[in-house]
Amino acid sequence: MQISKNLSENIIAIKEAFRDCGDVIMREFVVGSGKSRLFMIYTDNIVDGNTISDFIMTNLMSHHKECNESGILEDLMEDIIAIGEVSKITELEQIYDAVLLGDTALLMDGNAFALQASTKGFPSRGVSQTQTEVVVQGPKDAFLEVMATNIVLIRRRIRDTNLKLKRKKSGTRSKTDVALMYIEDLVRPETLKMIEKQLDNINLDGVLDSGYLEQLLEKRWTSPFPQLQMTERPDKAASALLEGRIVLVIDNTPVVIMLPVTLNVFFQAAEDYYDRWEIMSFIRAIRYVAAVVAIALPGLYIALSVYHPELIPTALAIKIASTRQNIPFSVVGEVIIMELAFELLREAGIRLPSPVSSTIGIVGGIIIGSAAVEAGIVSPAVVIVSALTGICSFVIPNISLVSGLRLSKYLAVFLSAIFGLFGLWIALLFVLAHLCSLTSYGIPFMYPFCSASVNDDVDWEDTVFRLPLRKMKRRPIFTKPSARGRKGGN
Repeated sequence: MQISKNLSENIIAIKEAFRDCGDVIMREFVVGSGKSRLFMIYTDNIVDGNTISDFIMTNLMSHHKECNESGILEDLMEDIIAIGEVSKITELEQIYDAVLLGDTALLMDGNAFALQASTKGFPSRGVSQTQTEVVVQGPKDAFLEVMATNIVLIRRRIRDTNLKLKRKKSGTRSKTDVALMYIEDLVRPETLKMIEKQLDNINLDGVLDSGYLEQLLEKRWTSPFPQLQMTERPDKAASALLEGRIVLVIDNTPVVIMLPVTLNVFFQAAEDYYDRWEIMSFIRAIRYVAAVVAIALPGLYIALSVYHPELIPTALAIKIASTRQNIPFSVVGEVIIMELAFELLREAGIRLPSPVSSTIGIVGGIIIGSAAVEAGIVSPAVVIVSALTGICSFVIPNISLVSGLRLSKYLAVFLSAIFGLFGLWIALLFVLAHLCSLTSYGIPFMYPFCSASVNDDVDWEDTVFRLPLRKMKRRPIFTKPSARGRKGGN
């Protein structure tokens, strides 16, 4: 609905829209030599009161008589309101959005437009340290819930005019601000177009967190594996931009989304590039081994103990058999009991306050494991298997990938319990085939483990092992072909 030149009609419509909204402040003034009516509206508590009083009210009261009667709003915007961001809006819906966003709107008789002055003052916490992606060496700052601050944290690291930003809104009721960031001369145009189209086609009442967009943007929503990457680290987001990827910064959440993705990016930690390449390559290789162990170890134990005990060394087989003499449950029952117990401990550690959570995880695991063995409910070997499986899952630096591996583990347990080693291989092949079937905006999820020749096999330099920085002279597959070369290096 367009703004009317009749201020009274506008006021009636605005008051009806904000009926029973006690935090919306509306004020009416008389300005100019002709005593023209000026109407101001803003939402209390999400505006900066000092900005309104110092840069709008004070200047308005001091200079309102100097305003040209025929263009008071223009005079306010150009000469009187001392705020950097002041713009014209022509629709009442824009006024509603501006007021709920923390801006101040000014309307006046005889003008078919309003002024929107930026007076945002959201309550927020300061920039703090990362909680889930902790590093020993490297930056410690993390994103927070204010989108403007998150954008600054990224721009602080990439001072390039080619770093572009497009603002969008998502959610028909929440109207959450979303910033789409990319480096213009690196991003693939077709990828950018696809992501923009997806964002524009989202039809949901409320987008309250980046997790909402993650689920809505994923192509294969039935897959347990993530097809977008999320991070709370500004340096990681900046690195993704330099690879030609796109970063979505969502208001009200301390996590940003990076896309497209391939499987290997989930095994990369920010610290991998801050320390020497030899040790970080070794650690990264351990992560890949840990991922396989996290899926296969419980199923392998079941298959060997139940169907193929001849494959176990004789001394070890005798030891395992002796510890299982008085166990009332089958091997499969033991494994499921301990796996579920560790899942409960993991969830308890997440939900409890930080000072208590680590203690509960360690002490709870020790007490439950030792008590279960002493009570004859499970054997010591099962406790060791479950503990190693849990430790391996913690080695992987991305929690979303860990969740997919946790679910895949139960598939391996189920098939191993029925078919033995053959069932374990079926489960592993099924997971591998599923991963190979995934794509992320036209890029195979398993790249560069498949189709590496598309990019001249250069993407192997940053997968299972990482080459020295001076040898990494090509950007990954995410970058458009004409911009694959990196500057620098020797």
